Amino acid sequence: MGCGEDMTNRPGWALPALPLSPRVGVIGLSSPLEVGADAAPRLAAQAGAWLQACGMETVVAGAFADANDAVRAGRQFVEQHVDAVLGVVASWYEDYLVLDLLEECPVPVFLWSTVGMETGALCGTQQLTCFLKQLERPFGCAFGDLDDEACRARALAYLRGAALHRRLRRSRIGLGGQRIGGMTHTSPNEFMLKRAIGARVVPLEVPKLLARASEFSVHETRPLWEEITGAATECLVPEADGLDSMGVYLALTEAVQREQLDALTIGCYPHLMGRVCLAASILADKGIPMACEGDVNGAVGQLILQLLTDHPTHHTDWLNPLEDGTVIFTHCGSGSFQLAEKQADIRLADVRLMGQGVCALFPARPGPVTLVSLIGTPDGYQCALLEGEALPAPMVFPGNPVRVQFRQPTADLIDWIHAAGIGHHWMIGYGHVAAEIRAWAACAGKSLTLVEPG
Repeated sequence: MGCGEDMTNRPGWALPALPLSPRVGVIGLSSPLEVGADAAPRLAAQAGAWLQACGMETVVAGAFADANDAVRAGRQFVEQHVDAVLGVVASWYEDYLVLDLLEECPVPVFLWSTVGMETGALCGTQQLTCFLKQLERPFGCAFGDLDDEACRARALAYLRGAALHRRLRRSRIGLGGQRIGGMTHTSPNEFMLKRAIGARVVPLEVPKLLARASEFSVHETRPLWEEITGAATECLVPEADGLDSMGVYLALTEAVQREQLDALTIGCYPHLMGRVCLAASILADKGIPMACEGDVNGAVGQLILQLLTDHPTHHTDWLNPLEDGTVIFTHCGSGSFQLAEKQADIRLADVRLMGQGVCALFPARPGPVTLVSLIGTPDGYQCALLEGEALPAPMVFPGNPVRVQFRQPTADLIDWIHAAGIGHHWMIGYGHVAAEIRAWAACAGKSLTLVEPG
């Protein structure tokens, strides 16, 4: 649905380049004396064509004759800003071929050893991964023919995870106000956030944002409000609150443009509850996640899921399980209209508890979902990861309830959350992307700990 004026037409406005599109350097690995070495150039070209067919950009450097070729390829990959390297292994090869390349282009590498009893391809990769492990360099591996579907799935997940890692290193997260008192786990550890994930926090001054919001004229806000009310089935709030919400949206849009933000969050609870919620709904449709309650960590989690799924995400609390074992997740009503199960269900109402502003209330749509919860720790960052299935949800909470069925027993998951110290905010994206998140976590290194239920 459209949400008012297309801000992308304004000078200088730039959305993130979604969906995530990895750029991969492709090489063939072999040693001239070995059986199968002559297949290395063909295998590299074949892998590059397959990746292109999957929507990835490729830089194919072919096969190496010696360490000098490896250095030249590494420099070529740096110039082309690759996110990762895919090495297709045709035979046994000297480990320094990859090591010298990585000195020029230090990115994650995925090693795909092809099948052959006499080639020694698997032996070559095992000797290299021994070295990479000691150097704490990120890598992934597969063993099988290039048309093996399990290997292909593993390679794609790893390369997307590596691209996510590179993207997040350059991300900017806006923080308006501060995290909410009493929600310590939402507080960002900015040193560790930059070290473990790469995101940089950009402070936004709430008084200036609200002052700017009040400057927009009715001629600028009313057309936006009319389009929003036209997309909803029912509007239960006065026009003045709607126009105020549109002013906040326009002010936040300017901040996103000015600071080139990838995501943001506002310390809304309690005084700004309802005033910023509809802005979050609209920004989500523009590719900019906006988390609730000053939760920078949550905004990063939403950005991760947005990049991997190319779809708006939910910021939620874990609420009560239902009798059938499913769990209700929701917040006050700041979800994108795209997340509604039925457009006819969308109602505009004031926010619960405070009775002010505008929220979009609707049950969320069903489908496969991935959930993440990020927190800072004394040693780095922790990312909790779950996959489940969202089912049609009853409107049991005034917000955007998501009803999720997990593979694990709900009681076990609740015990796991307490034991692992995960917190109560969960970001939800549509699609199963846990494999990509595992790959990203592996690329991030020791400063990031991934936790999943046993």
